[in-house]
Amino acid sequence: MAPGTPHSSVPSRPDRSTSAHQDARIDDLLAEGPTLSLEFFPPKTDRGVANLLDTVDELEDLNPDFVSVTYGAGGSTRDRTRDLVVSANADRNYPVMAHLTCVGHTRSELAELLEDYAASGVRNILALAGDPPADGSPAGGDFTYATELVELIREVGDFSVGVAAHPETHPRSPDRASDRRHLADKLEVADFAITQFFFSASDYFEMVDELTALGVTTPIVPGVIPVTNPVSVARFADLAKAHRPHELWARYESVADDEAALMEVAVEAAANLAEELLAGGAPGVHLYALNRAEAPLGVGARLGWRIRPAVEATDG
Repeated sequence: MAPGTPHSSVPSRPDRSTSAHQDARIDDLLAEGPTLSLEFFPPKTDRGVANLLDTVDELEDLNPDFVSVTYGAGGSTRDRTRDLVVSANADRNYPVMAHLTCVGHTRSELAELLEDYAASGVRNILALAGDPPADGSPAGGDFTYATELVELIREVGDFSVGVAAHPETHPRSPDRASDRRHLADKLEVADFAITQFFFSASDYFEMVDELTALGVTTPIVPGVIPVTNPVSVARFADLAKAHRPHELWARYESVADDEAALMEVAVEAAANLAEELLAGGAPGVHLYALNRAEAPLGVGARLGWRIRPAVEATDG
């Protein structure tokens, strides 16, 4: 298939070009039909933030249904996450979702941040437990599980609340059965979920089948990462205990020194995975953009989801 050729089996996205707005709820968007969303991380410098905003501008061609901004371990990027979410949510015609972790935080400080989000027009939160300190010291704070954070979010405001899901089970789960029961309990109190990235569609569909057997109906959006940096993504995957198919990784490594060829392979693999997921009934695709535009634009083009007509401004 030639680059940029849409896949015929991919369901079309609803045309939200005349109704998109910053205060849309993600659960409502998912109810309308397949979504395309993007994830960014907050840069450490002001220059990095400026570069990210340029990237977001480039990605306007994708007309994303929503985007999200991550939250560093222990709240290490709290202020930058908050500022990016609030400013981008006000400036764009789609909602910007804030990631929020709770381990190591007090109830009062998270309530204060949530109240600030509500007052600033942010309507969507991804509730995460977060990682314990890497040195093994006590995490402190008032929370242990993401479900406790979901309860607080519900108390503070009328947010659409998402949670995380791990198709290959959470790296700290003792076994698959308990992982699925815990995830089912979490999905019962959430409006939607977004998954950790993975590389085989069967991992996603097996998880959905197992959760369906437990009575879960909450939509679960699969996360897909274009592997434009095999070394970094391999490190992320190994930490998350996400299986890296040997044949696929060999393809990446064979072109690792050729940036253009690597981009082509990364876009093709991500688009093929996204197509299989969407054709199988996934409620959307969440692309881990890694703060770059080229790969997400390439995936969108291959899916036939790159450009939808934008709303033209009118005088008066």
